[in-house]
Amino acid sequence: MTALTVLAVTSEIYPFIKTGGLADVTGALPLALRRHGVTTVTLVPGYPAVMKAIAQSDRVLAFDDLFGGSASVLRANSAGLDLLVLDAPHLFDRPGNPYTGPDGGDWPDNAFRFGALAFAAARIALGDIAGFVPDVVHGHDWQAGLAMAYLAYQERPRPATVLTVHNLAYQGQFPPDLLERLALPPQALSIDGVEAYGMISFLKAGLQFADRITTVSPTYAQEIQGPENGCGLDGLLRARSSDLSGIRNGIDTDVWNPETDPRIASRFGLATLPDRAPNKAALQQRFGLAPNPDALLFAVISRMAWQKGLDLLADAVPALVAHGAQLAVLGTGEPDLERRLTTLAGEHRGQVGCIVGYDEDLAHLIQAGTDALLVPSRFEPCGLTQLCAMRYGAIPVVAKVGGLADTVADLGQGSLQATGFQFSPVTREALEAALRRAANVWSDRPAWQALQSNAMRADVSWDEPAGEFLRLYAGLLASKN
Repeated sequence: MTALTVLAVTSEIYPFIKTGGLADVTGALPLALRRHGVTTVTLVPGYPAVMKAIAQSDRVLAFDDLFGGSASVLRANSAGLDLLVLDAPHLFDRPGNPYTGPDGGDWPDNAFRFGALAFAAARIALGDIAGFVPDVVHGHDWQAGLAMAYLAYQERPRPATVLTVHNLAYQGQFPPDLLERLALPPQALSIDGVEAYGMISFLKAGLQFADRITTVSPTYAQEIQGPENGCGLDGLLRARSSDLSGIRNGIDTDVWNPETDPRIASRFGLATLPDRAPNKAALQQRFGLAPNPDALLFAVISRMAWQKGLDLLADAVPALVAHGAQLAVLGTGEPDLERRLTTLAGEHRGQVGCIVGYDEDLAHLIQAGTDALLVPSRFEPCGLTQLCAMRYGAIPVVAKVGGLADTVADLGQGSLQATGFQFSPVTREALEAALRRAANVWSDRPAWQALQSNAMRADVSWDEPAGEFLRLYAGLLASKN
């Protein structure tokens, strides 16, 4: 098979701009695909952080008027990634979060910001950059969804298209009167086009028009075809079930490597597990927890949101501290949850600590120092923190949903390769039972160390998923020829 070229389209990419796991995926997958002979060029908005990172670049495409202003596409290479950067200052040259303004609300022109990203992607896909015609356009989440529609509503030959859904709950919905301003034809505003429930839906556009749809775990691919997790799009997903598959995420095992990680207090590996202890001590100090190496330390790295089940964790804190355990929470999100968790930290000083915000260095220290990582999500497309935890010998305690169910093998299921604890249903009672199970195993250190050994040996890399993407691309191109 000849070498493949992929145009990836994403609203964020590590290490340049990150709000969550999407950036980790879009930053790591191209590197993994390269090892399988696939060349990936990634189109990303020209946010200030991205523009700062590309010191040297070539202008390869220009727009006189791209939804309200002139714009260029710059080609650059940084951090080993081949990038196309949409330099549109009227859309992206603003501080802070890529999606929300200083008041915390969405930028009012997000339809045009990510419509522009998708429009540029379609132009590039059709060969408007000299010498570059991708075989596959691979869009990520709703911000890239409209690219599939732009490509569908034209008569020129186009590349194959794939849309990966990282979280179906975020759909990019905008008023229907924007249709013409988004350069979409009148017929697009229909049930067979970009319309969903009377709105223009960028994600619906991608799901409607992409040749293949993937999501980030096999279980989530099944869950979103039902009404409970389908977010109003389950009917379309069932109709396209033959084109839908789940490919689990991986992590960049070079970035997440406890033997070489510069962000942790003490490097260690499976053969040097005692060297892990200084990380726990540093973590306890950072969160104001009692310096007790024998206390079972649970941790959370999460958006503070209903989806993530942190309200259930707050309810379960009394049971957790009753076991003599400790809890460290890092995250930001819904103000009510932030207040509740910081209040609990004040009420249980020495046993519960909470830091509101996000800190990449601290996230690494948490994985290296905590004994167990809690992920009590009500739904979780894949999740990356549990994969990082296993790599660092932290035992995941997870809800049995989505990618958490696919990636953590439960000790109670009799598996010799158990890597953690699952609980179901997603209730406070079931979570408390899982905490109790973990505390019981913690009291048997050889059993706990066996879990750690299994977890650290598990393959959480991108190698296998990248191979699945290669087969998906190749099969798609074969079916189009």
